[in-house]
Amino acid sequence: MRESTNDESAATGGVSSSRVEQFLRSLGLTDSDDVSVDAGTRLGRVSIVHGANADVIWCRDDGREALSNCHFATNLNQRPVAGDWVAHYDDHISKVLPRRSALRRPDPNHRDVQILAANLDLVLLVVPIDRGLNIRMLERFAVMAWDSGARPIVVLTKSDGADDVAALREETQLSVPGVDVLTTSSLSGVGIDRLRELLHEGVTAVMLGASGAGKTSLLNALEGTDEVTRSVSRSGEGRHATTTRKLYRLTCGGVLLDIPGLRLLDLMVGQEGVDETFSDISALARDCRFADCAHNGDEGCAVEAAVVSGVLSARRLENWRLIQSEMAHQESRRDPEAMAAQRKRWRANSKNSRKR
Repeated sequence: MRESTNDESAATGGVSSSRVEQFLRSLGLTDSDDVSVDAGTRLGRVSIVHGANADVIWCRDDGREALSNCHFATNLNQRPVAGDWVAHYDDHISKVLPRRSALRRPDPNHRDVQILAANLDLVLLVVPIDRGLNIRMLERFAVMAWDSGARPIVVLTKSDGADDVAALREETQLSVPGVDVLTTSSLSGVGIDRLRELLHEGVTAVMLGASGAGKTSLLNALEGTDEVTRSVSRSGEGRHATTTRKLYRLTCGGVLLDIPGLRLLDLMVGQEGVDETFSDISALARDCRFADCAHNGDEGCAVEAAVVSGVLSARRLENWRLIQSEMAHQESRRDPEAMAAQRKRWRANSKNSRKR
């Protein structure tokens, strides 16, 4: 945590710095957060955003917790999201402080980036296994998690409804090598105590999963609460229980951000997130003949050779190719010149195919 160089009494109202720091730690503040605020403003953390205003948790003059609904200042540097540290005064957010990590996806307008949650330590990839394992979705969640700058952990839910939990767990570990896997059941309580241990004071986590994955049930099991849940339809499609992004302070000391389930998982990430998720392919690629090998018919490709020998599954390589293709497509939609170049290549390929 970076200490404020401004008048402390203006930011804390005379409360001892140790009490303030203890309060901020309970909100998830870490030594990596830059929380310097200007004189006359207070430090708080965004709990939930409502259109053009947001609920902010902060420390009163007497050291007690306060929750204020704050409007956005007209010259606000960026739009806040749940988990942001902000400077505020007179029920106005004046500044969104630097983010050390952020979970993001493409905005529905296909041009901008949509930040889902900020300042995270853990991304809980919540995946139900009562109807089998959706490997493709799991891999894509892992790419998003690695790209955020936080540590991903797979939380397999609804294990009480799975036929072979051990086999599904092993399949999960093979799909996201290097990521810890926790098996849970909100009904029987399996794995809940271990999850509480991970969510200790100073840790901010976000639950990332599809609609109906069991995120809200997991929160209920953690806290003994009764947040609204929705059943899964007969087709297996989940229904939204969480409708907005909200910050919860847990009795085990940590902070948990619950965000709506994602039905469509578009990717807007860097290559590093893909390399971490597909670390087995990244390792094999070091032995490819060419450094820029695309693993798609290139001469001397060690990755395709691994598929032929059975070391790497063809399905995993195909999923890697799909994600790479989508990333390129998303980038081209934001870059008109790249899009024009892609269209030119498409036209050339079309002409060549007609000649053959």
